[in-house]
Amino acid sequence: MTHAGTLRPVLGDQISDGRLPSLSDLDPARDVVLFAEVREEASYVPHHRQKIALVFAGMRGFAERLQKAGIPVRYVRLDDPANTHTLTGEIARAVAAEGCGRVVLTEPGEWRLKEAFEVFAGDAPVPVQIREDDRFICSHRAFRDWAKDKQSLRMENFYRHIRRRTGLLMDGDAPTGGRWNFDVENRKRLPKGAQAPARRFIGPNAIARQALDDVARWFPDGFGALDTFSYATTPQEAERLLAAFLDDILPGFGDYQDAMAKGEPWLWHSVLSASINLGLLDPLDVCQRAEARYRAGTAPLNAVEGFIRQILGWREFVRGVYWLRMPDYKDRNALNANRRLPWFYWSGETDMACIRDVVQITNNNAYAHHIQRLMVTGNFAMLLGVHPDAINEWYMAVYADAYEWVELPNTHGMATFADGGIVGSKPYAAAGAYINRMSDYCGHCRYDVKQRIGDDACPFNALYWDLLDRNRKTLGSNIRLAMPYKSLGRMSDADRKAIRERAERWRIAFGALPL
Repeated sequence: MTHAGTLRPVLGDQISDGRLPSLSDLDPARDVVLFAEVREEASYVPHHRQKIALVFAGMRGFAERLQKAGIPVRYVRLDDPANTHTLTGEIARAVAAEGCGRVVLTEPGEWRLKEAFEVFAGDAPVPVQIREDDRFICSHRAFRDWAKDKQSLRMENFYRHIRRRTGLLMDGDAPTGGRWNFDVENRKRLPKGAQAPARRFIGPNAIARQALDDVARWFPDGFGALDTFSYATTPQEAERLLAAFLDDILPGFGDYQDAMAKGEPWLWHSVLSASINLGLLDPLDVCQRAEARYRAGTAPLNAVEGFIRQILGWREFVRGVYWLRMPDYKDRNALNANRRLPWFYWSGETDMACIRDVVQITNNNAYAHHIQRLMVTGNFAMLLGVHPDAINEWYMAVYADAYEWVELPNTHGMATFADGGIVGSKPYAAAGAYINRMSDYCGHCRYDVKQRIGDDACPFNALYWDLLDRNRKTLGSNIRLAMPYKSLGRMSDADRKAIRERAERWRIAFGALPL
């Protein structure tokens, strides 16, 4: 025991050079920074293998940069024979081995880890300090202060509040362009023959290639392709992706952000969420640089506002809801969903062209854009009545940007309405007509989007009307569903019976059986 300095653990989503609270007062002469690859984190859900490789490569690269700066680092690999395979176990082992007199860490982004660290802090032989993660635009306290007098929490209201506070897209006290929201201009279907802009991808660097090789060896049967990996694992790589988006893609982002097309995983989306959530990019800086493109006249307002709203509005809002409402939030199941998740969410083996394409894209890239997630896989899981835990685990597993603070409110609040209206004012439920309007999937599908209950009918259709019918007590008074419930009310008893029977046959055929 040569010193009694501070052990400073860094978690896998804390790859933030120069911006991590737990490293702000680091003393290289006395402190040790800990990184640990542990199976508990790598396998608590069946993560996409690109997600595991991304996190491991990010940690390894950050550790190397700290070491080159003369900072002592203790790095525990997944295959270390002495690895306890839990974060608290590795912190305890490091405290004993390094002779540290205290532990300082940045709060984790997931409730389960928060609880684990609090238990550890109560039992640890040295003081443990957990610092708030200030890499977000809105602090916990600021969100609580905003929410405390609200009867309902709505992103749009929060978004206007945070726009005023940050000054983003504001001209004095008024929103730039005279409107807070240009969403109505951002729902265009792709014109025939439209070509998405070319992408400047990141090839794996040496550290990422080694991480990919390790993951292939350690998780040979895991979900997801590895040979298509193109994520940034360093701040420099993330900066290149951001610059490419701002230069090449942002100008068209607004018009087509809700569009989908077969075999097109990227379209005009930024694909920056993994880099932001890992800590490689600062969210406020990203927003400010997007705004600068509008001010310079190189990107239209509807594109810039729509992009900023995804980060400043939705990202910050769902994080605030998560920490405000947990742990009870995770147990909510407002629609009493109790079905299994169909196997084709993993295999992609289905005749439904939209589901098949999104699952294949997800397998190949650990990514799908927000409308594919919300209105295809999320919508369909809700229509089937899949239990919230099952679909939430799937989202947590398959996407590289998935951490519970962001994924749970999106899944519970938007994709499945399991939270009963905390995040969204109505379920994002839709029949096949929505998919047909916003994509070309239906033209490639064996099912007929115009049929409701036949064997060749689009499964979304009967399942949509059945969702409304069987949840009438819960949803029937929702003013935003007045029109579909009016249409449902015009149906005969025989029609509703046929829909109910057809919907149940789909559930059985797809393996969405009661738990």
